[in-house]
Amino acid sequence: MFADEDLKTQLQRVLASVEQLLPKAIDKIDWSKSWAANWRSYSFAGHLEAINELDPVTLDDLLGIDKQKQILEDNTRQFVQGFPSNNVLLWGTRGTGKSTLVRALLNVYARKGLRVIQVDKEDLLNLADIFAAIKGEPYRFILLCDDLSFEPGESSYKVLKSALDGAVYAAPEHVRFYATSNRRHLLPEYETDNLGFKMVNNELHAGEAVEEKTSLADRFGLWVPFHLFSQNQYFELVGQLVTKHCLEHQLVPLLDEELYTAALKWAHDKSKRCGRTALQFSRYWVGQQLLKKE
Repeated sequence: MFADEDLKTQLQRVLASVEQLLPKAIDKIDWSKSWAANWRSYSFAGHLEAINELDPVTLDDLLGIDKQKQILEDNTRQFVQGFPSNNVLLWGTRGTGKSTLVRALLNVYARKGLRVIQVDKEDLLNLADIFAAIKGEPYRFILLCDDLSFEPGESSYKVLKSALDGAVYAAPEHVRFYATSNRRHLLPEYETDNLGFKMVNNELHAGEAVEEKTSLADRFGLWVPFHLFSQNQYFELVGQLVTKHCLEHQLVPLLDEELYTAALKWAHDKSKRCGRTALQFSRYWVGQQLLKKE
């Protein structure tokens, strides 16, 4: 009798452990109601989890990156309408609006069939499962890989490379990859990489190390660079954002020397002049003015 009780207790512990490894039961996403999702890995499996609270940002909210907006919006319109389009690498300094631009495009084109799935670098190994989960859906999916970079030897690097290359393990026609990164080639670059260059028939050819590091980025049809602003561009953006926030709170905007001196100090403290820095300063400055007004 005691042996049976011990066996029963052991089986219950085993079942409880197994349940923790199994994916939770989750309803299939209704893409007619959900515009975006995350891939959530769970032990040996994973699932798509709907994102119901979206950033309401619009294209008009993104200032100082008009050229980048035009390039990415044109490509996205082509994709949504079923025309030839490219995978896109948005690279450059942090805080310049790369991922925010993708979210803004979703708000514009979701009603025309665009959907976004955010995939972390570690979950690129599950691309086959993600493709299977959206197979047959009548929507156009952007797989957003945010803040993407690799270290040498990471296995997810080769999975993405195969999916982009149109090989056997290719992405479906209704899927495009949009990746944001601080690295143009997605891999760290070292001074020693340049030692492999050699002359062939009077032409300079890159060595194997450089070829390997550029091979993934080359598979993105569009490279869209994002750079730091000049001081004049930064001041212009600060003025626009401060004016916008002031008008939202019935406050008369005063764009004077005191404002721009404070904005420049803020940028120096942050060590960069970019859209994020200007937005953060404008919130601080207008908030301070509102407190003084009370």
